[in-house]
Amino acid sequence: MKVKAYDLIGDIHGQYEKLLSLLELLGYRSLEGTYRHPEGRTVIFLGDYIDRGPKVREVLHTVRAMVEAGDALAIMGNHEYNAVCYHTPKVGGGWLRERTRANTKQIEASLCAFDGRESEWTQWLEWMRKLPLFLDLGELRVVHACWDAPSIQQLDGQSIQDDGFLQLSGTKGTAQYAAVETVLKGPELDLPEGYKISDNEGRMRKTTRVRWWDLPEVARFNDLAMRDRIDAPDEVDPELLSKLPNYGRNEPPVFFGHYSLNLDKGIVPIRGNLACLDFGGGYSGPLLAYRWDGEAVLTADKFVSTYNVLNTLC
Repeated sequence: MKVKAYDLIGDIHGQYEKLLSLLELLGYRSLEGTYRHPEGRTVIFLGDYIDRGPKVREVLHTVRAMVEAGDALAIMGNHEYNAVCYHTPKVGGGWLRERTRANTKQIEASLCAFDGRESEWTQWLEWMRKLPLFLDLGELRVVHACWDAPSIQQLDGQSIQDDGFLQLSGTKGTAQYAAVETVLKGPELDLPEGYKISDNEGRMRKTTRVRWWDLPEVARFNDLAMRDRIDAPDEVDPELLSKLPNYGRNEPPVFFGHYSLNLDKGIVPIRGNLACLDFGGGYSGPLLAYRWDGEAVLTADKFVSTYNVLNTLC
């Protein structure tokens, strides 16, 4: 039986022109309101369709049209989840995602895209709630930030369409909250006392995103950080290190986005069964895809990326 061929695409973040350029490079063509591949390939979108870029609305329409036509699958990113929580009243008062200045700034480009179309934005929030939190297709796995077996098990069969689950997932201290944080946002570690880092949006953070594979028994913060440079000489508490997810080398290939990696090491698989497809496409970096044809070992020659697409701001 022939294995289904997939083209997996990382975080788009409102960069519509980059998306169209990448689809064209992959061989998809506009047909009957969707983008379809002549060989029957299927796109899998890895989440984070909204925020940052200037054409959030156009990206959403393109992704949804492809999904509804059977030409694509799509999962939830942390930005879709955050948007839903930002607009969902919290039991007891307030919002599931606090409307702080930083949180409002993060969603600003999306709100701008739907200025005067607020009722349509409400419909898109309902669509986002239907997106799966991950996909396990047997020979490959797809998640926005981190494949952690206990978290995946906790979320299996769950959906934020369920109001009760949504409330639990947005409430700190619950098992649902911990699982969603891990799967959609990835593991993080608190930085040593006195250390802060600035993220891509200029916010100062006291935490750093860390890897979830090939974890050593002893490590410094800089050994684990996904893209931040942490000059602290401190070693990570071994107990904290032991609690981090650690994806096995014999597991099926897993594709993820989220991390906006630097290009200094080139666009290559992280490991034979791990590939990140976010290299800053939501900013000035390329939008990235991987052409998967059933291989158990991922290779660099299967990446497709697009550069030099105009990245204007809202």
